[in-house]
Amino acid sequence: MQRITITIDNQLYNEIEKLARARGYQNRSEIIRDLVRAGISETGEASSTGDCIASVVYVYDQETRDLPQRLAHAFQRAHDLSVATVRISLDHENCMEVAVLRGNIKAVQQLANEIIAERGARHGRITMIPATIETTRHKHGDRHAHAHEHIRVR
Repeated sequence: MQRITITIDNQLYNEIEKLARARGYQNRSEIIRDLVRAGISETGEASSTGDCIASVVYVYDQETRDLPQRLAHAFQRAHDLSVATVRISLDHENCMEVAVLRGNIKAVQQLANEIIAERGARHGRITMIPATIETTRHKHGDRHAHAHEHIRVR
């Protein structure tokens, strides 16, 4: 682990302290590391190689012509990336969806961009977490051996 020294103004310091207390952090280093990770993830400047797990959150008008079908087709084309999608009706026209994705960072980013860019989709955000996805074959207890994925967050 590396040690760095930074200088920040009093207002930012107070905001960090307040946030650390509200979230129960034990020290400033922990919250600074989490905020830096979040900032890197938000800018999309993290490594574009390897695998990740991700969530894509977006709101859309279900009355936009063919939008629900276009979204469904996008997920179907990338079925290997899609883990689950939760749909919440917000009112008579608008829905919010949260899609959980996993796989190659570039492929996940491409699918997320496609979804967010659909006409009628609004407020789209992606959160990507670097991970190592391993497919292993083993058994649990007395059950038969089977293959499944283990996702290890980096």
